[in-house]
Amino acid sequence: MPKSPGQILKNKSGYKINGSLWIEFKGLRFFGPGPVELLLLIRETGSIRQAAKKMEMSYQKAWAIIKTLNGQSSQPLVIVQSGGKKGGGTELTADALELISYYTQLRKRFESFLQNETKRMGAG
Repeated sequence: MPKSPGQILKNKSGYKINGSLWIEFKGLRFFGPGPVELLLLIRETGSIRQAAKKMEMSYQKAWAIIKTLNGQSSQPLVIVQSGGKKGGGTELTADALELISYYTQLRKRFESFLQNETKRMGAG
């Protein structure tokens, strides 16, 4: 009978199955923890610049992420409005909120999978 990893590993506890979760397109990361955080901060602040600042990310990198997100979706996820009484602002579309919700639920299922596999390994 084959041994479980918990029987093979030196210590019986402290090991954990871990992993990262991204939605990819043709092998390139498209949607994951960083873009989700950026979108949520844009929603909170109404500003790409402020969201990037809170993440300690350059404005250019934030814009690159938004361009990728908008380019990979059938409708824009982020809408930038310039000018106006308030000087413009940035909004998330309903599609962005739905994608965030999907990813959040997917992340919960993934975390459950990782916890179950750690238990199954017999070393957690």
